[in-house]
Amino acid sequence: MNTGASRPSVGAVVLTMNDRPEEFPRAMASLFAQQSIELDVVVVGNGCTPEQVPAGVHTVELAENVGIPEGRNIGAQSVKGDYLFFFDNDAHLPGPDVLARLAAELQQDAGLAYVQPRISDPDTGVTLRRWVPRLRAADPCRPGTVTVMAEGVVMIRRTAFDAAGGWPGHFFLFHEGIDLAWRLWDLGGTGRYLPDIVVHHPATDPARHSRFYRLNARNRVWLARRNLPLVLELLNLTTFVILTLWRFRDRPALKASIDGFREGLRGGYGERSPMSWRTVTRLTRAGRPPIS
Repeated sequence: MNTGASRPSVGAVVLTMNDRPEEFPRAMASLFAQQSIELDVVVVGNGCTPEQVPAGVHTVELAENVGIPEGRNIGAQSVKGDYLFFFDNDAHLPGPDVLARLAAELQQDAGLAYVQPRISDPDTGVTLRRWVPRLRAADPCRPGTVTVMAEGVVMIRRTAFDAAGGWPGHFFLFHEGIDLAWRLWDLGGTGRYLPDIVVHHPATDPARHSRFYRLNARNRVWLARRNLPLVLELLNLTTFVILTLWRFRDRPALKASIDGFREGLRGGYGERSPMSWRTVTRLTRAGRPPIS
């Protein structure tokens, strides 16, 4: 890692549960191979004491698993940097200039709140649709303005992150990236997808998590109730219900989704702060109205 006073400062946040003994060291090595930036790294042990951590790296040990978004919030408080880089511990940076190129985009455009590289599987080169932060995701190599993010590999301007209140920690898992992106847009920021900058990440299935369907549905309700004007909240949730009933043929998955939806309706979503209609208009003009 090279340093220099004029170089952008990046705080990298990595979570671990000590369950990726091969991937985690590779992720850390790729971080410390980055050039032309000032880099500060924290490893947060989510319910564990972090292992395999390079010497000199700051660690935070959490007594219990507080979930991914809250773990990242805690990590963000423990690193210095004008830009925050949130990095899944099974990903890796294939070249030494990834962080410098992402930071350069933020330096050049004060209106940018976050930048998203293209995520691809290291073995197949495939970029999953859920990794492309826009509609019409068939072409993952098309750059442009985006209104959501793939939160596992993203760089965010520190001042914008703090102003938005960080990740919704109580979500635990799923949809926290959309929540934060919407709030960043509501503060006047934008996001940009940069497919020429590639980060490698294995193409795993989120449904591997036993709580996937319940948390996915619950957080979808929380997302709408926290962020949308009432009429759009109703439209958003109606769309979600229709799509869920149409897509699912697996009865246990459908039941878990219904349970999560009901849980979300019962409350727990946190402070309600509906985005302005100006933000709704900006999101719509950017190609993704907040209704689906």
